[in-house]
Amino acid sequence: MAILPINAGRPHAPGLLPLAARLESDAPIIVMIHGYRYCPFRPEHDPHRHILGLDPHLPGARRLRSWPRALGFTADGDEGLGIAFGWSARGSLASAYRKAGHVGAELGRLIAEISQRAGRPVHLIGHSLGARVALQAVAATQPGSVGRLILMSAAELQPEAETAMDSPAGHKAEVINVTSRENDPFDLGLELLVARARSRALGLGLSAPRRNWLDLQIDGAEMRAGLAALGFDIGDEASRACHWSPYLREGLFDFYRVALAQPWALPLPLLRAHLPTGQSRRWSRLLQPPKRLQSFSFSNA
Repeated sequence: MAILPINAGRPHAPGLLPLAARLESDAPIIVMIHGYRYCPFRPEHDPHRHILGLDPHLPGARRLRSWPRALGFTADGDEGLGIAFGWSARGSLASAYRKAGHVGAELGRLIAEISQRAGRPVHLIGHSLGARVALQAVAATQPGSVGRLILMSAAELQPEAETAMDSPAGHKAEVINVTSRENDPFDLGLELLVARARSRALGLGLSAPRRNWLDLQIDGAEMRAGLAALGFDIGDEASRACHWSPYLREGLFDFYRVALAQPWALPLPLLRAHLPTGQSRRWSRLLQPPKRLQSFSFSNA
């Protein structure tokens, strides 16, 4: 089985560690982590029937896009091991933020076991509060257990992220922080509701550059051109505000798939050489004339 669902607070599948140990030497292990308002214990909010499922089938749901399938996983293939990690992310934003920290520590301990049995680092991809879970997992795991993280519209604060990156495992991990000025209102909400305006969110990156951290602002024309030069054409659709564009924008998962499954093909120095390093000012998208914006469509999600 290439996809294995796991939920926080519940025993993992008995076959998980033996399965990790039997993987081919070049097969990646990728943990996928959803964000706010999902809950695997409530059928109407179950991420395994939505973005973490191979064939999303949640009635009435929007933004249906299978992360596992977009990353190249199948039901019983040999392309590696995809772990769909669910956790209860309901309630107020502040309470879900706190819970994400505890869930991340739990996941970090599991990742250390998986990495040890598989003999390779584990990669992570998370959206919104799932990105916080991923970073807190790094803070709690063993050095070398985590290889690369892709954070999509991360609902995390700079000081917390920097603490995670200062951990022994954080020094050895690599982060691609996917941002967009479309997410500015959501970053502000996190800063006000969780940090009480005392800390900044990761929408503009860390407070200082790090060798193992790369920001990727996907709504910038120069970034799109740079990715195209590397062979990844991503859509140019944009809205004034959208929290989900890092996984709905066409073509981005092609980049994620290579970045996680074949990180040697896209080392951070190569990406820095081809992609812009700066980011646009906060609110720059809101200030653009309407004619320069297109409506973000969910029709193909």
